Amino acid sequence: MPKTRKSSSPTARKPRAAGTQPTTEEIALRAYQIYLERNGAPGNALEDWTRAERELLVKSSGPRRKPVPKSIAA
Repeated sequence: MPKTRKSSSPTARKPRAAGTQPTTEEIALRAYQIYLERNGAPGNALEDWTRAERELLVKSSGPRRKPVPKSIAA
């Protein structure tokens, strides 16, 4: 008897952990949002994509904390 695959229905996505790479879908969505922010005016799709990727990478890295000065840490 042939083996059957599990259902191909979509599954709920888990939120990304901090520090992970954004997915292609996330980058595409952000690039589209950038396009809409220009009110659909012509632009450069590659620039939109790279801006979206850069923004998502910064966002996924989380807030950066400044190092505590040595005079306070000691």
